Amino acid sequence: MRCRLAVPALTAALLSGLVVGPLAPAPAQAQAASVQTQAAPVAKGPCHAVEFEGQPYTICTVDLRRERVRLFWLGTDGLPYGSLSSLADRQGPRLSFAMNAGMYDKGQAPVGLYVEDGRELKGPSTANGPGNFHLKPNGVFYVKGDRAGVLDTGRYLRAKPAPDFATQSGPMLVIEGKIHPKISADGPSQKIRNGVGVRDGGRVAVFAISERPVTFGAFARLFKDTLGCRNALFLDGSVSSLYAPGLGRSDLSRPLGPLVGAVAR
Repeated sequence: MRCRLAVPALTAALLSGLVVGPLAPAPAQAQAASVQTQAAPVAKGPCHAVEFEGQPYTICTVDLRRERVRLFWLGTDGLPYGSLSSLADRQGPRLSFAMNAGMYDKGQAPVGLYVEDGRELKGPSTANGPGNFHLKPNGVFYVKGDRAGVLDTGRYLRAKPAPDFATQSGPMLVIEGKIHPKISADGPSQKIRNGVGVRDGGRVAVFAISERPVTFGAFARLFKDTLGCRNALFLDGSVSSLYAPGLGRSDLSRPLGPLVGAVAR
């Protein structure tokens, strides 16, 4: 008896529109869902966002078998590129990402070792002094063929790898799976920072930049605990900048010295 009464009741409800809402989304709701779907950004290229210990970072991962990681300092005019936008304009769409590649002096020249296209344009520095660069051991990021490496300066000089590209900076962040002994877990200095590490036997180079000021300790842990890099090198702080066209990003900064980027092979 109840079943026979329910059928006409349901039919009447359908005809009167009382149950249309649950059966199909209203046009406004459908439009809102469509807008939300279209607004979701899709990262292209080697760079993507990650969060570590509650802090945001952008990570750019390059497989050297597919792309070439190289350094840039002086253009064909003999002057420093000086900015990521200038580098991007001259390299064009083949440049998938770039960031600043180490410390430099007032003339935008590298502070330590700098090798470009197999030519040593600046010799290595083993001097003592103030600042992050001289927080020993410092280190060298280098590229040779389709492999990259990060070594503390002493080991690099003994190894003599004859690289295609190399840049010296400091301090080392991670040394053979351990955080630099002079880096405290969470010191007082907090800055925007960028750095580089390697993994997969040097086949993959991993670049990172913090989106907010972070400590050296937090930055080192990012490479060790999340990015899986047994060796990683601090590149610079405060002036740290990123060009990532896949994210629609080209940072403005004061005049820069050496730059590192990935280009198509």
